[in-house]
Amino acid sequence: MTSSPARGVLPRRAIPHRCVRAARAVLGGTAGLMWLALPVMTINNGTAVAAAPRSGPGPAAAPTAAAPGQDETSGADLVLPLAAVGAVAVGAGYGYVRRTRRARTRTTPGGGHDEPAEARGLDEPLETEERARRSLVVADDCVRTSREELAFAEARFGGAAVAPFAAAVREAGTELAAAFAVRLVSGDRTAPAAPAAPTAPTAPTDPDGLRQARAGVIGRCEEAGRVLDAAAGDFDALRGLDRGVGGAVRVAETRFRALTGRTAAAESVLAGLARRYAPSASDQVTGHAEQARDRLMFATVHLNQARQSADRDERDAAIAHLRAAEGAVAQAAVFLDGIERLAAALDEAAALVPAALSGAEAERAAARTGPADVPAGETRSRVLHLNGVLASVRQVLASGRPYDPLGALRRIIAAATPLGAGRTGVLSAAALLVARSTVAGAAGFVTTHRGAVGPEARTTLAEAERLLAVSGATADLLSADTLARAARERAEQDVRVHGNPCADADVDAIGSPTGGPGFSGTPGAAGAVLGGILLGPSPTAPPASFGGPRTRARHVGGRSS
Repeated sequence: MTSSPARGVLPRRAIPHRCVRAARAVLGGTAGLMWLALPVMTINNGTAVAAAPRSGPGPAAAPTAAAPGQDETSGADLVLPLAAVGAVAVGAGYGYVRRTRRARTRTTPGGGHDEPAEARGLDEPLETEERARRSLVVADDCVRTSREELAFAEARFGGAAVAPFAAAVREAGTELAAAFAVRLVSGDRTAPAAPAAPTAPTAPTDPDGLRQARAGVIGRCEEAGRVLDAAAGDFDALRGLDRGVGGAVRVAETRFRALTGRTAAAESVLAGLARRYAPSASDQVTGHAEQARDRLMFATVHLNQARQSADRDERDAAIAHLRAAEGAVAQAAVFLDGIERLAAALDEAAALVPAALSGAEAERAAARTGPADVPAGETRSRVLHLNGVLASVRQVLASGRPYDPLGALRRIIAAATPLGAGRTGVLSAAALLVARSTVAGAAGFVTTHRGAVGPEARTTLAEAERLLAVSGATADLLSADTLARAARERAEQDVRVHGNPCADADVDAIGSPTGGPGFSGTPGAAGAVLGGILLGPSPTAPPASFGGPRTRARHVGGRSS
């Protein structure tokens, strides 16, 4: 593995076509001119036949008649060179017109679509950018799916047995994180600004730098996929699904029953949050209980179909139904975990708000009396802003009305951090709580809607996760919270644009034109497509499984791929 973000060597540049065309035109023109000048030189070289002396009447006219005959031959010799020059001129004109039309109609810099990039020796910027975007989405989906199936294997065989595959997933995740880091500085301009690491690469601005950065993104994603693809065969041998799915079905059914019991409890938790806190406090988990039920409905149908296919000795179909059910169970758990995690975070934040208010007041006092690194006027402005925020939060607490504790902490931290005193640790603890809650919520949304979420939201989320993992500074945690909220907003926008993936589906639930088991008639199929449980925009697509791009669709009902 290379440590450089830009993996691989770029193609060598071809000789510019403009220079080649110019050389050909000069050579052709020179040859035509030489051909044209040759007869003229022959006419004027003084070798014409001299007239014989007149010696009598009659024979004297013969030499005189020879001169016109020679003039006619020289004129005929000019026809072919003139035709050649004309042909060269016509060809040059046609080439000029063709190049002009191509330059007017092309959509990418540096060349038209009628010449492949390999022939020109240059990368098409838009094509390379689109490939980098697709590579990020596919690699991210592969890593998330592999983690999900790995959890089922670990539940059955134990941590020691799956350790090599867990290491492969971590290695793929490291490559993917590096790809996102390069993407952030080179291609994604939608994310809010965040503090850069001391060793973070600078954003390239020249075409060569951008091309190299995109190649780095693609290379990192391909390496992540290669690592997972290489482990897929041994992972299949560990699970042994081709020898029977009975044991794996029992593990999935155990998790299914546990989640079914948690769903009713999660609905009660949501009702309690609605009574104690403002609606904005639980917005991010609104509808999670219903979506968990939707995934569980999909799972129960396919667990039954997995058993039925196994009884009919349809091993590939049984594996496909099992993988679809496992993916749905895993995502139902994400929905329910999100509700429980947010409820715990809100309760902890409510208990922490009074201490955060006191910590912010201590920061204010330190900023007034301690050495200042900023002008006095700016410090005074920041203190006045903090005073307003603290007064507003205290007023909300005194009113007794439901409020959003995480939102209150966010406001306090954002107002106190610019003072830069850093005397109290309570604000850092509050910032960590807020950032963890926001990042986890955004990650859960991307995981359960990855069939529609694009690379921008994923890139922003990856940076938020990096800041949360590597930095304990309050300012960095505040940036992680900001980035995670931006990622969630962009992901929700992607889902709205994507719409219902099964609105126009009209395929029999028994079979699939792609050879898959056919999920279009299953309750919850639309959610399965939206969640990336099924590969492709159709409910008849095969389920995803552990592995990279080359192996993740290998479990297809009716055959092995």
